[in-house]
Amino acid sequence: MTVQPLSNRIANEDLIARLEETLGERAVLTDQAACTLYAQDVYTKAEPALAVIQPSNTDVLAKAVGLTTSAGFAIVPRGGGMSYTSGYVPAEGSSVMVDMTAMDAILEINEEDMYVRVEAGCTWKKLHEALAPKGLRTPFWGTLSGSTATIGGGMSQNGAFWGCGTAGSAVESVLSLKVVLADGSVIETGRAAHANAAPFMRKNGPDLPGSFPTDAGALGFKAEITLRLQTAAKHKGYCSFNTDDGDVVAQVLAEVSRQGLATEVFAFNPFLQTQQMTRSGLLQDTKYLKGVVTGQDSLMKGIKEGAKMALAGKSDLNKPMWTIHTISEGRSEAAVDADVAAIRDIAKEAGANEIANTVPKATAGIPFGPVNSMIGPDGERWVPIHALVPHSKGAALLKELDALTERFKPQMDALKIDTGYLLLTMSTTIFLIEPVFYWQDEIKEIHDTYVEDAILKKITRFPENLEARAVVEEMRQAMLDLFEGYGAGHFQIGKTYRYGKTLMPGTKALLKAIKAEVDPDNRINPGSLGIS
Repeated sequence: MTVQPLSNRIANEDLIARLEETLGERAVLTDQAACTLYAQDVYTKAEPALAVIQPSNTDVLAKAVGLTTSAGFAIVPRGGGMSYTSGYVPAEGSSVMVDMTAMDAILEINEEDMYVRVEAGCTWKKLHEALAPKGLRTPFWGTLSGSTATIGGGMSQNGAFWGCGTAGSAVESVLSLKVVLADGSVIETGRAAHANAAPFMRKNGPDLPGSFPTDAGALGFKAEITLRLQTAAKHKGYCSFNTDDGDVVAQVLAEVSRQGLATEVFAFNPFLQTQQMTRSGLLQDTKYLKGVVTGQDSLMKGIKEGAKMALAGKSDLNKPMWTIHTISEGRSEAAVDADVAAIRDIAKEAGANEIANTVPKATAGIPFGPVNSMIGPDGERWVPIHALVPHSKGAALLKELDALTERFKPQMDALKIDTGYLLLTMSTTIFLIEPVFYWQDEIKEIHDTYVEDAILKKITRFPENLEARAVVEEMRQAMLDLFEGYGAGHFQIGKTYRYGKTLMPGTKALLKAIKAEVDPDNRINPGSLGIS
């Protein structure tokens, strides 16, 4: 760590003292372990933070933000810590990290007006479990890491998975945001910004609630979020297929998406399918079976579905083939059956073969499992990268990614680097391709903190492997070059994706003007979005 001049150290100590006075000593962490942990993400580890603060409500957060920025220090929001694009990894030394997870209250569940208000540190899992007994949920209802990932983090980074097949991404369920700006002022957006109004609608004049999501934390701190509610579907149907042809996978996913037939549509390439089975032991793990049984609309149906899953053979899933998985939902069993039949017709016409639907059943049975997948099954390091493209470009991009990977094969073989693909679709227009890397390397504090102890006891502890890490990063940059040529979009822009570089000049100038207005000294998460 860089040694600071004495004058800076005194300024640091003064800031910490003032933060302790504002938040209370227990809500300001300055020990080396905390400052190291909170300043790293799943992929990147940088210089430790100066301090980690844990505000308990919006008022305290606002005071702490204003205090920190007025003293000239950078301040960075952090949700559940599941980012892998340096989204909250500080770009400057002596940065203050804001751990938002202490602000995790569900402030209001309005069943009559169909919205829910939460603090930013609330996890997707906590919200889902509060809404489920009421027969409600949000249209997009969480990421796979939602046991840890926060809703505020999802607003800054965006997110995909639960519900996204029909509802789109995380931020598309937003009605209103309460945001803390760099000077500590607090603003409301949406209809909630008007006198005597509730946060029941988003667009009333310029779409200000749309200005702050997916900003990588650059424009302000999301303190409170209002999301739309809908009644939860009572019936579900599951399908799985396999094929040895990536073109077939792209064709099936795109057509299911265009027709809006499934709330979740996803696929694994042969390598990643094998990894999933190695990691999860889906067919042996009783907790997944219990989730399937209790997740149905009736006990009898749950028992039947659980029995089918328990009896399903592993042979189809262990074959080195692409697998496609869908989950359909509806108000009636007949409606779900019709969607499932349509999916089967699409898959059959494309040339895919139906297999046991174990994976989607088990995934739905425990929607927010532990985040053990942030390392490989044997303790390897793991990092994804992704691109969002229109359906017409999905198959072509897959082929080019395969060709790119083939060029690196000698280095990958020598250094034991493996890659796989996760594919999914969102609403009717978005095709997501997520290449995933595994390599033998030293895991970091963040992995030891969030991966379950039972897993950590079994894994191999690999030594630091800078050579393999460098090749992984070289491949990621080559993929970013490829994505740029396809005009791809991204979630988790952070400090990795080339958002600022690819913006049209006029649009970039407008965004920089907005940043200058809400954060004139560039003290909130400097470097994020690539516009500083």
